[in-house]
Amino acid sequence: MSRLLKAVKMGLATGVVALGIVVPASGQRPPLAMLDQLERGRWELRMRDAGATIQTVCLQDGRRLIQLRHPQNACERYVVDDQADDVTVQYTCRGRGYGRTHIRRESGRLVQIETQGIADGLPFNFIAEGRRVGDCPA
Repeated sequence: MSRLLKAVKMGLATGVVALGIVVPASGQRPPLAMLDQLERGRWELRMRDAGATIQTVCLQDGRRLIQLRHPQNACERYVVDDQADDVTVQYTCRGRGYGRTHIRRESGRLVQIETQGIADGLPFNFIAEGRRVGDCPA
């Protein structure tokens, strides 16, 4: 067997693949698995600021909560911390800004979100509670 093939097999066994994609080794959970456990549907985000409005999002994927101020952008992400009920992700959207988001899961229907960064040249910093409130409109 060639050295390259052996190296690739060894990389797969430890969970790392060339191209920067991380694949869990047997017995490990996938990256950001906590976000995959959140229920799909309509979620309300209640900002903790006095007088803040409620934002509604249709959540097809819990990872959408990482980039609340950059929802349409393809951004580079770096996972800072990835626990069973707690994740922190830093991301950069070239030319559009960046952010750092911490999400703590209380259940599949309730999360606490802290995020800060720069969006369209302006700083943002907020704490919110996210709660599933129903199904997305058809």
